[in-house]
Amino acid sequence: APLLCAGITTYSPLRHWKAGPGKKVGVVGIGGLGHMGIKLAHAMGAHVVAFTSSESKREAALALGADEVVASRSADEMAAHARSFDLIVNTVAAPHDLDAFLVLLKREGAMVLVGAPASPHPSPAVFNLIMKRRSLAGSMIGGIPETQEMLDFCAQNGITADIELVRADQINDAYERMLAGDVKYRFVIDNATLAA
Repeated sequence: APLLCAGITTYSPLRHWKAGPGKKVGVVGIGGLGHMGIKLAHAMGAHVVAFTSSESKREAALALGADEVVASRSADEMAAHARSFDLIVNTVAAPHDLDAFLVLLKREGAMVLVGAPASPHPSPAVFNLIMKRRSLAGSMIGGIPETQEMLDFCAQNGITADIELVRADQINDAYERMLAGDVKYRFVIDNATLAA
């Protein structure tokens, strides 16, 4: 089930902006969307850099296929990647400073927002976009043909979503854990445990 949500949500912009060999792709956030973005970009052959505000996720990001991990709260680590990305897929669903990532794009690079925060991001500085012809875009899920393409790609490359299967009687606990950020990466409800 997560491939039909997180899978296609991250596959679509990676495909549209031609992630692949010779491209440097950043994935901001290592959650339900981000973990799929890392796996997919890696399988496409891109050089993948994962951005996280949580140092504890560094090893997990590498295990998912990231070539590098950047602590987004470290000014030095961020500055080391200035003007070097072809594409950044931003999966974070909380308002944050987009400029910190826009300056990492090379000329004509694009940052695509796929995370949907409840309140708006602060508006980016226009000069960070126009001086290097950078793009800020959004992307949602794909259509049926692209979703089938994504499923075929995942099957060919052995890509699955990392999930935790929960019983029906664990739904409330799973919801509380999700609110607390205690989920690795998606919960899936076991339908066999639902009352008929």
